[in-house]
Amino acid sequence: MTSSTLPPIVQATADDTALVAHLVAEAFSTLDVARWLVADPEARVIAMAGQFEILVEHALRHGHADLLADGSAAAVWIHRRQPVPPPPDYDRRLTEACGEHTERFQILDALLDEHHPDGPHHHLAFLAARAEQQGTGRGTALIRAHHATLDTDGVPAYLEAANHRCRDLYAREGYLTLQPFALPDGPSFYPMWRAPNTRRTDEPGRAPGTRRSPGSADRRHPALA
Repeated sequence: MTSSTLPPIVQATADDTALVAHLVAEAFSTLDVARWLVADPEARVIAMAGQFEILVEHALRHGHADLLADGSAAAVWIHRRQPVPPPPDYDRRLTEACGEHTERFQILDALLDEHHPDGPHHHLAFLAARAEQQGTGRGTALIRAHHATLDTDGVPAYLEAANHRCRDLYAREGYLTLQPFALPDGPSFYPMWRAPNTRRTDEPGRAPGTRRSPGSADRRHPALA
């Protein structure tokens, strides 16, 4: 399927928050990190969708989400051209959403915060397609559409790939892998940085900073192609 035969890309609104959150939760539910967060498959999707509603809502305030018009795929971006505050009342809302699994979500949040680069960029928090439509070019179409804007504006992009497959897919879109990191007793992540095509530097894929204080800005989870 080519991009010309895909449904058009539309901007998600607040009314789409639950739809996008559940789409991402279902797509992410088979990842190793998802199994680490919640062992039980049914409880896993419920807990992840609850947290993702908070994060998608937050992204719509501090970025945007692109959605295929048929609801089959979404890309959620946080525009980190300046510091972004955490979601309002995040700890309480996370506990309500994730219950007994909250601590693991907090551990993952802290790890991702610790390794998030400084400097202006757009963060691809989520990229997901429905299981039956993965591999049909939907995710690629979504990120290429926003890459065109980032290239025009001279803005880099950052994401965390959750496995080798995702890492390799993003590498084809111009992302370079930074230093991998891992949960203490869980899977590894591959942070990736894409320099805009309109700007060349001595180290084109190098983030302008590699760490910041945990909990100081947005929460996020690994993007998925």
